[in-house]
This record gives sequence, C-alpha cells and structure tokens, in this order.
Amino acid sequence: MNNFIHPALFFILGAFLIPALRGRIRQIYLLIVPALAFYSVLSMNTGVYGEINYLGFNIIMGRVDSLSMVFAHVFTLMAFLGVLYGLHVSEAEQHMASFFYVGGSLGVVFAGDYLTVFIFWEMMALASTFLIWFRREPASLKAGFRYLLMHIFGGLLLLAGIFLHYKNTGSMAFELIPREGAGFAEYLILSGFALNAAVFPLHAWLPDAYPEATVTGAVFMCAFTTKTAVYVLARGFPGFEVLAIMGTAMTVYGVCYATIENDMRRILSYHIISQVGYMVAGVGIGTELAVNGACAHAYAHILYKALLFMGAGSVLMMTGTSKLNQLGGLYKYMPLSLIFYVVGGISISGFPLFSGFVSKSMIVAGAGEAHHPVLMVLLLLASVGTFLSVGLKLPYFAWFGKDCGLKPKEPPANMLWAMGLTSFLCFFIGVYPKALYDLLPFKEAAAEYHPYSAPHLSETVQILLFTGLGFFLLLKRLQPEAKINLDFDWFYRKLTAGFMRFDEKYIQSFDSAWGEIYRKTGLKLTMIIAGFFAWFDRWGIDGVVDNTAYGTVWIGDKARKVQTGDLQNYLAIAILIIFVIVGINWFL
Repeated sequence: MNNFIHPALFFILGAFLIPALRGRIRQIYLLIVPALAFYSVLSMNTGVYGEINYLGFNIIMGRVDSLSMVFAHVFTLMAFLGVLYGLHVSEAEQHMASFFYVGGSLGVVFAGDYLTVFIFWEMMALASTFLIWFRREPASLKAGFRYLLMHIFGGLLLLAGIFLHYKNTGSMAFELIPREGAGFAEYLILSGFALNAAVFPLHAWLPDAYPEATVTGAVFMCAFTTKTAVYVLARGFPGFEVLAIMGTAMTVYGVCYATIENDMRRILSYHIISQVGYMVAGVGIGTELAVNGACAHAYAHILYKALLFMGAGSVLMMTGTSKLNQLGGLYKYMPLSLIFYVVGGISISGFPLFSGFVSKSMIVAGAGEAHHPVLMVLLLLASVGTFLSVGLKLPYFAWFGKDCGLKPKEPPANMLWAMGLTSFLCFFIGVYPKALYDLLPFKEAAAEYHPYSAPHLSETVQILLFTGLGFFLLLKRLQPEAKINLDFDWFYRKLTAGFMRFDEKYIQSFDSAWGEIYRKTGLKLTMIIAGFFAWFDRWGIDGVVDNTAYGTVWIGDKARKVQTGDLQNYLAIAILIIFVIVGINWFL
C-alpha cells in the first residue's frame, strides 16, 4: 500500500493560507500543519515515490529509506516545537518564511536526484534569509545580505559540480559517490554541501547571521541548514577523509571561539560549528558506527540546540539584550527559563541521562574503532570547551553572577511549553536511547552499541568534573567583555573591501573617463554618421525608388494618352517606330 504523502507539501502549500487566517484559528492551523507532516513521516513505507521523467531527466521527489527517515522524523518534530515556540508572533510573513524553510529541508531529504536537491536547496537559502531580515535591525539587514551572498556562492559551487557530474556520467541521480572515483565535479558538489555545514574556513556566515535573526527565526535556523548539509554529506560522501579531518578541526575551533564570546547567541552559534563538526567527522570516518553516530548526534543536536536558542531568545525578548556583560541575576525572575536552558546545556555537554551522552559518544567510539586516535582525543577535548562555555559560562553570567538590575518576567506560555517539551525529549532520549537508535540507518551497528558502559561513564564524569573545577579557578579570566573577536571572515571582508576600493579608484574612474570621451567625441561622430545615412536614405535610396516610380507613372500617363483606339494612329506610330529603328541601325 502506498502511504507516501510528501511532508514538504504540507509546509509549502500550507504557507499560502497563513495570511488569510487570524487569531486563535491561525495558531491552531500553524500547529496542525507540522503535526500532519510528522504523521505522514510515521506512516511512510520505504521505497521510491514521485518518479517522473522531465526534459530527459529522471526526477525522484520521494526516496524513502532509513537515512532519509531519521532526518525527516526530527525535522517534522522540530517544526512542531519551533512553531509552538513562535506561536505568539502575529506577523504572518515570519511563519510563511519558516514553513518554506522547513519545506525546503524536507524536499532535500527525500530528493533522489541532484536537480530536485538544488531546487529545494535554494528554497532553504532564500526562506531562511527572511528570518534574519524580519528582525528589521540595521545589523540584521546587513547580516542577511552577507548570509544570502555566501549561500548563493555555495549554490553556484553545487550547480557547477552538478553540471560537470552530469557531463561526466550522464546521470543526475543523487547517490553515494565512491571516494576512489571522485573528481573535480564531485569535490565541487562536496564544497557546496560543506559551506552549508559551516565547514572551516567556510563557516563564518553562521555566527555572523544567526545572532541577528529574529528570536523565533534563530530557533529554526539552528535546526535545519547545517543538519540538512549533514544529511547530504552522509548520503553522498561517507568515508571521505577530508571530512573527518575538517570536522574534527571544527569541533575544536568552534569551542575556542565560544569560550571568548560575549553574546549568548554568538556563543551558541559557534557551538553549532563545533557540534556539527562531530557529525561531519563521523561522516568522514565512514564506518557504520560513525555514520550512525553522525545521524544520532544530528537528531539530538537539533533538539538540545533548539532548546538552548529558545532559552537565549527568551532572555533577549524579555530583557532586550543577549550580551553577557549586561546580564546577571535573572534566576530570580526567569527560573523556568533557567531550568530549561540548563537541560539543554547539560545535554550538549554529554551528561549521562541526557541526549548528548548517547549520541556524541557513538562518534568518538567510531573514531576509535576506525583507528584514528588523534581524532578521538581531539573530539574528547572539544567536550571540555563545550561544557565550559555553554554549560557553565553562559548560564552563570546570564542567570547568576552580578545582578544587572533588570527584572524581566518569564516569556509567554507557548515559549515555556516549547522549552518544556524539548527538555523532556532531551531527557527521554538520554534514558531510553533505543528510541533513537531504532531510527538509525545501520540497525545492527546501533544494536551493538551500548553507551552506558563503565569506561564511558567514568571517562565522562572525569571530564565534566575537571572542567567544572577549571571554570571556577579561571572565573575571573572568563569574565565577559564587550569586544569584537575577529574570525576567518576578516580575510574575505578585507579582500572585498580592497576590491571595492580598486573598483572606485580604477574601474569606476576608467568607466567615467571613457563615458566622457564618448560623450564628447563618440556621440558627435555617431550623430554625424547617423546624419549621413539619413541623407543617403532620403536622397539616395528613397530618391532612386521614388523617382523610378514617378517616371513609370509619367510614362504610363503619356502612353495612356496615345491609346486612342484609332487603328490608323496605331499603324502610323508603328511605321514611325520601324523607320526610327532602321535609321538607327543604318547610322550605327
């Protein structure tokens, strides 16, 4: 029985009805749409659906297997939680952008060909840009343009790779690419995917844009773009060692920057880079256990990172700032937000009984199983920075520390409900990991992995305890400061600024000078040439044609007068013509 209804349709088509609804009816509708999409995912059977031939291309809209199912499951679940969190927002355009964004992500997840991937890929980029712009701050408008330009660049890399791949293979099928057979085209595709995954050095767009998004928009953005990129990497490029190396570098790089940041949402943004690094590394390692770990960690990360952004967004919404140096003492006024944030903080830090513990460790174990001891040590080291910055520094200086004098209230009830449900899921996955492991693509490898082993528990507890001790010993040095930390985007910002100066000084000057020369000489010469051709047309072409016509009319008129109908006149004229012809011949 075919039970496939593409879940993206619920969001893409459903978005158009949002402006027509108002009040409570709109809120109910907004919750029903992701609920229906989630149900459609639960009722799917594996197989290939929506296969059509278009302009000679084999288009596959619905490839359902264990890999696509795990991502579709968490995407639709997160869509419901994100909508619930933003239910108080009255602006229909924000909800529409969120729906198109989720629909684009689901379209990529079920796509079986590169053409479909690209179309939904670009839908994601465009829709998510509006979630930044809708904050309507000068910094948001600028960040949105930079975000869009970076994703256009990534889309062009992807499109170029797709064209070259089709030229080389004659196929648009989106399938696993053997590492040995990968060429320039395949690495272009990989680069386009890697940009969306915020792989170093193509990562700086993320901490630049996410902190400038709307409160609810950031919750959606932290869940979909990078995890969709993890999905396509897991689909097409498992076992590529460059991903294992770059992913591990991301884990360490992200936590280093998160430790020195001051803005709550920038801290969490850098931790997206770090946590996605675990997933990219798992894909790059390429074993069944490591790929399972990448998928499991993507699932867990979507939930606890959304929870963290919900907590930070609640603080921003109720206080008007997310700068740690301007916060403190909020535990007295926002205790529920604190509790929910802490659940997200200990989940991302890998505490036992919470989701990060049962997902992150699978990737670390995969690195050990594949005999990558250096990667394994660096992945463990990154856990230290995660707990230090997100689990300790951020909540301490935001909710405790020196009282900032602000007395905010808890956020609206819908936001608290969203944080509460997400907190429950983080805890549920931690105590019952089988619910997550049963969704993973490699069932046997998942069944054989047991996170609650004595060595793993002992290792985790030691890391967390020593990290906590280090935090309190270095508390004064970790005081947040209002400063700007330069990242890798400094280089291409400087290159862009340099090009603009070169353009203004040389290219624009040359263009202006050339325009002035043309105005003074070229334009006059053009007018002279145009005048000559106008004269020639009038007196040459038109004169010859018109005078020939006039001559023909004159001769015809004279000939008409000669035609009297008198036979004697006709004979006389004929005899006269004969004499003239004979005379001319005799004369010649």
